[in-house]
Amino acid sequence: MSQLKEMTQKHCDTNKTDFSDLKALFLNCTLKKNPEISHTEGLIQISKGIMEKNGITTALLRPVDYDIAFGVYGDMTEYGWEKDDWPTIYEQVKNADIVVIGTSIWLGEKTSVCTQVIERLYANSHILNEAGQYADYGKVGGCLVTGNEDGAKHCAMNVLYSLQHLGYVIPPQADAAWLGEAGPGPSYLDEGSGGPENDFTNRNTTFMTWNLMHMARMIKDAGGIPAHGNQRSEWDAGCRFDFANPAYR
Repeated sequence: MSQLKEMTQKHCDTNKTDFSDLKALFLNCTLKKNPEISHTEGLIQISKGIMEKNGITTALLRPVDYDIAFGVYGDMTEYGWEKDDWPTIYEQVKNADIVVIGTSIWLGEKTSVCTQVIERLYANSHILNEAGQYADYGKVGGCLVTGNEDGAKHCAMNVLYSLQHLGYVIPPQADAAWLGEAGPGPSYLDEGSGGPENDFTNRNTTFMTWNLMHMARMIKDAGGIPAHGNQRSEWDAGCRFDFANPAYR
């Protein structure tokens, strides 16, 4: 029995995959500016720590700390706004293989900051990569949610749908959450909340993280999503990829 435990522990502690060339960006869409404590960031740190332990370069930022303009264009200073930090943030998005969006829950919904971030991601959706695909093709997306009211699955559903629509690959079980007692109870990092010790949340966060890592590794090794049948540049040039609508003949 002790030998079985030893073998099992060795299996759990041994990873033969090299992730060291991957980059991950965590966007914590809390409503709280630094250095105020963010409970969502507490959950994010679990995923971030696992990635760093496996050699992935990570970055974490709170969009609320930046002057992000409203709108659906890449740089809103071209549309009347005096300042827009989104182009700077998007440079980090472009360089990431993995993007994880974290949000708290208010009135059963993701935060207003999270909605704004997704809108601005959508604003860059017209950009094409070198293969003529949409620029976010091949990136892997995940979602982490905290709150003390219902709505975690609803928020994750919305965020993950939005990411895949922009071109992100969503691996199996790409979200995790912690919910405290309904009502004005303790939040994730509050003393006695049970959040950091919750086995269900810890398991799902760990599985999500490894699935993100594995999927990003697979896509990177494959050279991205195959560029046939999904190239905006080729479609605009007249290629129809076996689409047989007579109107296009």
